[in-house]
Amino acid sequence: MSGTRTSAAVTGAAVDPAVSGAAIDPAVTAAIDAEQACPISPVVDIVFSRWTTPILWTLHAFGRQRFVELSRRIGTITPKVLTQRLRQLERDGLVVRTYHPEVPPRVEYEISPLGRSLAPLFAQLADWASDHLPEVDTARRSYDAADRPLP
Repeated sequence: MSGTRTSAAVTGAAVDPAVSGAAIDPAVTAAIDAEQACPISPVVDIVFSRWTTPILWTLHAFGRQRFVELSRRIGTITPKVLTQRLRQLERDGLVVRTYHPEVPPRVEYEISPLGRSLAPLFAQLADWASDHLPEVDTARRSYDAADRPLP
């Protein structure tokens, strides 16, 4: 039974319990449905977390940087969060970490070719922001003026 559920989760195929005789785990079905409903969800989770975008943007704009340089350029990020995000970005293949065994040791971060491949997406988002954020602001003011509760 669990093999059937695993294969459904891996392949994204729905398992008909009438055909397989297996019970469908509702959590697996919900996960499959959500990914099928929005196939870019995994990308959004990877690229658009709170600090990922500013880190990638900064590395793309300024090139290879040491931790302290990156932290200063981003400004409001804590060292702990920057460390966590850089590790995750390295794991995802979007950032390259280079350790130089010197005294004192030196570590540099740079955007990887995979991370660089996101540049057109960021450029389009920047264009959209400059074109449409005033409209979003107007819509928010209109909503708030109507004294409606926030969602």
